[in-house]
Amino acid sequence: MILAEGGLGTKWKEVRPALPAAIMLSLVGVGISVGVTAAGAHYLVGLEWRQALIIGAVVSSTDAAAVFSVLRKVPLPARVTGVLEAESGFNDAPVVILVVAFSTVGEVDSWYVLIGEIALELAIGAAVGIAVGWLGSWGLRHVALPASGLYPIAVMAIAVSAYAAGAMLHGSGFLAVYLASMILGNAKLPHWPATRGFADGLGWLAQIGMFVLLGLLVTPHDLLDDFWPAVVVGLVLTVVARPLEVFISLLPFRLPWQEKALMSWAGLRGAVPIILATIPMVSGIEGSTRVFNIVFVLVIVYTLIQGPTLPWLAKALDIKDDPSEASDLGIESAPLERLRGHLLSVAIPAKSKMHGVEVGELRMPAGAAVTLVVRDDKSFVPAPSTVLRRGDELLVVATDPVRDAAEARLRAVAEGGKLAGWLGTPGGQPAGHEDLTGPHVAGALKAVKKLGRADEAKKREAAKRVAAKREAAEQEARKRDAKAHH
Repeated sequence: MILAEGGLGTKWKEVRPALPAAIMLSLVGVGISVGVTAAGAHYLVGLEWRQALIIGAVVSSTDAAAVFSVLRKVPLPARVTGVLEAESGFNDAPVVILVVAFSTVGEVDSWYVLIGEIALELAIGAAVGIAVGWLGSWGLRHVALPASGLYPIAVMAIAVSAYAAGAMLHGSGFLAVYLASMILGNAKLPHWPATRGFADGLGWLAQIGMFVLLGLLVTPHDLLDDFWPAVVVGLVLTVVARPLEVFISLLPFRLPWQEKALMSWAGLRGAVPIILATIPMVSGIEGSTRVFNIVFVLVIVYTLIQGPTLPWLAKALDIKDDPSEASDLGIESAPLERLRGHLLSVAIPAKSKMHGVEVGELRMPAGAAVTLVVRDDKSFVPAPSTVLRRGDELLVVATDPVRDAAEARLRAVAEGGKLAGWLGTPGGQPAGHEDLTGPHVAGALKAVKKLGRADEAKKREAAKRVAAKREAAEQEARKRDAKAHH
């Protein structure tokens, strides 16, 4: 449920450019973190190698719920939040496989077999998640459910189905549910705000339930005995392993060192590592109770330190959100089954470039129209000359064939302003002016350059004519002077 809630709130346009970096952190970075943390637990705390490796694997997973809850309160650049959110969603899968492998009673056959198993499970989980997410989003967009309250339930049911299908096929159910939820969250589904709120509530319930169950497993006086070992392992993880993981994994990417330093400190741990620490207990591994206690103390102590200090560190490193970046346009869709259309509710955010645009300048496709504007708790039917403002809410009616085009056009204007779609400016295609976008942009720009060159040629010809007249006048003046002298 926590991964599903995080996936539903992940914006694809922010994650897509950060995807390669997040994958490197989830694969190469996890390996580095496991090795360094396990070495610290073995040599500094005195744990056996199996116990040290289990701790290293368990705490190498950044917790999705902790990362999502903190990052949504801190204004950071989109590429930083994209990498951290995608990493927290992707790294659970390889970590679970490592913990299960280290917790098996027998010895691991060979490292290349383990790596092959991890790759296979990740591939199966990714394929299942993409397939279930795409099929689910297609079905919800083309089938009108009898009640609006069924849409949130259907979305969460699809997410759970992705986990079940991935696990049944011996793939990573965690990766499957995250990818399926991310596809659903970016599919422009009907009644989306209600679905998002429902998923957020389920995510909180899941977190509360996890911590209640974990509290039942904890013995307070045992925690005191393992407090300082947990602090030592946490220092190795936070100060050594995590920075090495980030800086080495992100070497191929041109990111400022300030952002890498912030990512190193933002590797938050939450309930998921504690849940993973119960796997050795179920498997009956020797010393598993101490492993659980160390992980529990480590997560509690360092979450209380890292979470509150993250905004301060971002300010100290001068990392902040780009104020010029346009805010994402909030659009809610409700199907009109009998009318074969859709009612789009559009909220204009503070940083949207739709502010100051006239309704007629939206250039909506045929079959879509702005029917109502709500401003300052008052509604009115807009005219083509009505100027839109920040905080306005628009009601747009669109027929089924142009529903996607209408939403694309609205988002284009929100990002590119009234010139969106003209001569390659950001945004979609303005209705009735298809010849000025897409592959014809280059031709249009060439035509503009030719007109500019033509104007320059005319100016040069005029200058030549003026110079010729001046030269003729000077020659005539010299002749008159010569005659007068003679």
